[in-house]
Amino acid sequence: MRADEALGVVVLNWNGGEANLRCLRSLLRAGIGEERIVFVDNASEDGSREAVEREFSRALIVRNSANLGFCAGMNVGLRRALERGDRALLVLNNDVEVEPQFYPPLARALAEARVGAAGPKVLLPGPERRIWCAGGRIDHRANVSTLRGHGELDRGAHEREEDVDYLPGCALLLRAEALREVGLFDEQFFAYMEDVDLGVRLRERGWRVRYVPSSVVVHESGSASGGGYAPARKYANALNSVRFLRKHSSLRGWLGLFVFDVLTLPLAFAREALRGGRPTAVLAKARGIFDGLRGRRVEAASFARARAARLRGEEARS
Repeated sequence: MRADEALGVVVLNWNGGEANLRCLRSLLRAGIGEERIVFVDNASEDGSREAVEREFSRALIVRNSANLGFCAGMNVGLRRALERGDRALLVLNNDVEVEPQFYPPLARALAEARVGAAGPKVLLPGPERRIWCAGGRIDHRANVSTLRGHGELDRGAHEREEDVDYLPGCALLLRAEALREVGLFDEQFFAYMEDVDLGVRLRERGWRVRYVPSSVVVHESGSASGGGYAPARKYANALNSVRFLRKHSSLRGWLGLFVFDVLTLPLAFAREALRGGRPTAVLAKARGIFDGLRGRRVEAASFARARAARLRGEEARS
């Protein structure tokens, strides 16, 4: 039996363009069979689904009728993989490219006792080997959670395989048994913080969440929302940070939100305005916190507006 025969790789697309092809080609270079791929499309309009269908005819293509968001869209693919009996399920962003030997270390980690999730070291694109994350931790400071090693050069500081609080959903190998026990992604989140929530739920049920640095992938982060300090991303992350606290509430968590997120908003706005940055992102974060406190949800329209703005900017620069 090939190592990947028990594996289902779920890749979610929403107007992902050429990134889909780069992602899926990297899987094939890593020895993952095309038939193991479940490609879920959230009603894309850029021809990206059709491009995947032409090049990867043996993959399972699932077409959603609307942009269901990351959580619900990914859950569609996870259910299909579970239904066909896959025992390990790789959640993979379509803006991720895997390195050729990324999978065996993850599979070995997932085979350890009570490991319910295993995740790689995630690098940013470029020759410097700069880290996007080395697993994540919940610290109840800014944004409730922190990506370990974010922005650091990969110089050996994050080479220890260890259990962590959570693993980002951009590249996440899940044990089917654990997923059936704790449930899929919480669709109330739509996008952002759902991976932190899943990590908490796994650990509450006694499953381990394992960071595996010998597995490496490269992530072009934030392609759907506009990247790092984009308003859509800041709004969604802020709203869902409040949703996370409402679900997993603690006094420390609420105090952290107030001190590190709410009280610092005026300073953040002034900083962005003075340096010619993105003060609108600060306002979006404030609105996200307020909407989260009111019990609102992130909606597809936020990401549609962000994509439209990004395309307008690309046209203006061309």
